[in-house]
Parts: sequence; structure tokens; C-alpha cells
Amino acid sequence: MSKKDEKNLENNENIEDDITLEIDDVASENLAEKKSGFGNVTKKKEDKLKKCTAEKQEYLDGWQRAKAELVNAKKDFDEQRKDFVKFAKGDLIMQIIPALDSFEMAFKNTDGVPDQWLKGVEHIHSQFMQILEDNGVKQIGLEGEEFDTNLHTAVETIKIDEKEKDNIIVEVVQKGYELNGRVIREAKVRVGELKK
Repeated sequence: MSKKDEKNLENNENIEDDITLEIDDVASENLAEKKSGFGNVTKKKEDKLKKCTAEKQEYLDGWQRAKAELVNAKKDFDEQRKDFVKFAKGDLIMQIIPALDSFEMAFKNTDGVPDQWLKGVEHIHSQFMQILEDNGVKQIGLEGEEFDTNLHTAVETIKIDEKEKDNIIVEVVQKGYELNGRVIREAKVRVGELKK
């Protein structure tokens, strides 16, 4: 082979090597692009999955809060309903109390009243009081109780010598009443006050 042919052959081999290298480079670039494109698709899907998971958690949290608020609202409503039922009778009882006051005044003035009649009226009064008691009404402000500004109104203080009667109800002017633990009318009383 002549030198010229050898040179041509060498050039052809170099060209083939260059072409092979270029093809390998292009293939590597394409493969890298495909990989990076696949990576972008995967990254986008991962981002979308994270977003959906966050939304799901937000909806779940909101639903749980709403459920808890509903349970609390039901409890509050039940308590309010119980209170309403408990104190709904209050207006009626407030209208009945003056009749009880009339009974009390009648018992203070029994001179010349036949015993049979008096016993009958006392029996009616006790039935009346039992019905009220069964419905949650209780008398407050009895003689001998300690004076309490939440339950009683002092209309007068009476000077006393005995220390044990200090701040004690000496006389009830008008009985007080409470309905299921709530004062509906304070008792008007005279209170003992130690002389100084």
C-alpha cells in the first residue's frame, strides 16, 4: 500500500472515530435529555402529590374542627334547653307568690276563726307548698338563718345583746323564694346587729 493509501485509510479511520464519537455524544445528550425530561415529569408529579396531600390534610382538619364545633353546639343547646325547661315555670310561680303572701298574712290574723276552718286552710297551704317544692321552688329567708346579701334584703337592723345572734335573721317581713337554685325573689328580713 502506498503512503497515500495509508494516509487515506488513516484519515478514514479518524473520520469514522470522529463520527462514532459524535454519535455517542449525541446519544448521550439525548439520553440525558430524556432522563432530565423524565425527571421533570417525576418532579412535577411529586409536587402535585404533595399539593394534593396538603389539601387533603387541610380538608380533614377543617372537617374535624366542624365536627367538634357541632358536638359542642349540641351540648350547649342541650344545656340551654334544660335550663329553659328548668326555669320556664318562673313566670307562673312569680304570679302565684302573692297568693302565698296572702296565706302568710291570713295565718297571722286567726283570732275568732274556727279551728276546723283553720286546719282546712293550713292543709290547702301545705298542699300548695308541696306542689311548688315538687317543681323546684324553695322558701328562703327563715328566722335563725345567717343573713346573706345574695338571698336576703335587710329592711331593718335590730340591736341585740347576744353575740350568737349577730348577723342572724331575727324576723322575716316577706319570704323569699328560689327556683332550682336561682333566686326569684329575695326575702325581706330584719337582721340582728350586736350593740357596740
